[in-house]
Amino acid sequence: MLSIESVEEVRVSTHRGNDDLLSAGLGLRGLVGAPAAFAVPVAPTPAELRRRAIQSNWKGIADLGPLGGFGTVYGSVPDVPGREFMAFARHAGAKASHRVLVQVPDAFDRAKRCLVVTASPGTRGIYGSIAVAGAWGLPRGCAVAYTDKGAGSGYFDSADGSGVALDGTRAKAGEVPLEFEPAGMTAEAGIAVKHAHSGDNPEADWGRHVLQAARFGLAMLDEAFPEEAPFTPANTRIIATGLSNGGGAVLRAAGEDTEGMLAAVVALAPNIYVEGYGRPFYDYATEAAIFLPAALAAPAFDGLPFARVAGAQPPAWALRSAALRAHGRLSAILPAAQGEEALALLRASGWHDEALAVGASSASLDLWRAVTVAYASAYLRRPCGDMPCGYAYRPQHTGGMAGPVDAMIRAAWWADGSGTPPGAGIVLAGGSDFSMDPTLPGNLCLRDLWTGQGVDAQRLREAVSTTAAALPREDLPAFVVHGAQDGLIPVAFSSDPYVKWLRAAGRSPVYWKVPHAQHFDAFLAFPDFGDRHVPLLPFGHAALDRAWAHVAEGRALPEDAAVRDTRPRGPGALSAAALALPGA
Repeated sequence: MLSIESVEEVRVSTHRGNDDLLSAGLGLRGLVGAPAAFAVPVAPTPAELRRRAIQSNWKGIADLGPLGGFGTVYGSVPDVPGREFMAFARHAGAKASHRVLVQVPDAFDRAKRCLVVTASPGTRGIYGSIAVAGAWGLPRGCAVAYTDKGAGSGYFDSADGSGVALDGTRAKAGEVPLEFEPAGMTAEAGIAVKHAHSGDNPEADWGRHVLQAARFGLAMLDEAFPEEAPFTPANTRIIATGLSNGGGAVLRAAGEDTEGMLAAVVALAPNIYVEGYGRPFYDYATEAAIFLPAALAAPAFDGLPFARVAGAQPPAWALRSAALRAHGRLSAILPAAQGEEALALLRASGWHDEALAVGASSASLDLWRAVTVAYASAYLRRPCGDMPCGYAYRPQHTGGMAGPVDAMIRAAWWADGSGTPPGAGIVLAGGSDFSMDPTLPGNLCLRDLWTGQGVDAQRLREAVSTTAAALPREDLPAFVVHGAQDGLIPVAFSSDPYVKWLRAAGRSPVYWKVPHAQHFDAFLAFPDFGDRHVPLLPFGHAALDRAWAHVAEGRALPEDAAVRDTRPRGPGALSAAALALPGA
């Protein structure tokens, strides 16, 4: 079952009582609360790290706020006792290992064998998809197999030569196997991150990661229930689901599933690219990083969250406009006209106004730059200490000097990190100058790696081409669920062209384009922002319900136009009427 990939030692742990599979005993109230504490902050136990990792990944994906409706209108966090099977795995030819996990509930339904396989969203760690796949599958008696798809928060610190062990604790290189242990690093190289510095371009293998996690899941079910073995795709229904990069990963797996392992696929807001259709993420993300801050100075964005602060434009928008004119990228003279010019450029390249309006949040939080730095390093297979455009990840020392606080922050990296710095005590250094718009030079450099003609630009485009999706088999039920107002992965560049491509090739995907939904459910807790949107997660769970009803009970697949009645939440709490989930 695992012949083409090697799996190292499997760590088996039992989670019952006040330490279950779905919330590590925190329940909904605990998930919403303050970060789970460590008894000894510089030396948290594996159980403490696991609890905090589960909590931080729930809070990073789902809207658990008092107005968001989780636990009342949709969703729940029941106690799910069971076992976990965790391992480091390695693909043939890969330089770095990756982490896989299988959660097997005690109430696993042996009569209707079900395995949900999922990949982490973004570059999150192994529990990144627990709110998507775990929350749906575990209470239904399904086992859930997770993969970090070659990313995750197993950060390696060159200063002390430490990384993350299988149990989440930190250890020195050579003591125990580490999640990521780059070779040849100097003590001054900074922080090494698996996605950016593994040398493997993990995105090229997203589909392979998902299929390997499915095989690992079947093998661990054999271990969990030897009297019921073997577990195979013929007797165990395997549903693949994921959000964002995880959604792209399961669609990639659908195209690479030559053995017919998958029974259905449900992709939420997928980062998916089809050659000749749409645009790859690196292309439109580097474009947005440069021009969207300038475009936000246009009057079209007056009154929108993140685009205005207390009704006024942040100075950064006018500074970006002026800097782009100085670089010859804009020709207008006055700030408002420069904003209109930048907006026209983005519209001409395919951006829709709905995506641009919500994309203001990514621009305000500097997400475009943070994400594309890591992608560029991964595509060019650069090691830590030699990232493109002069970037580096460095510790953020309190007061500019290392001290006891650094040890506490480092100890929690595996639980608190998102897989893409900055954050959790790590800064994104370099790629800047001392101008009034210091981040523009680095953004221009990253963009030139896509549009330029140099050796690195050619290598980067070739790497991106290896991430294109392949066509899934004709009879595979596929759901694509995407927010119509997604500002990070706009439907116009991803799901729209992907679905169009499938249908042109004779496939019949179910496509729910959800009105008033955007990319980050967790952002709905921001004032005013949540008033204008609805969460995407409940629609993903509804799609999983329908996919399961189809493969397990033979019910017909639903139609596309099942979510037309969804409307903004408004200033009050989310209601079932506003959500207007598709009927059964």
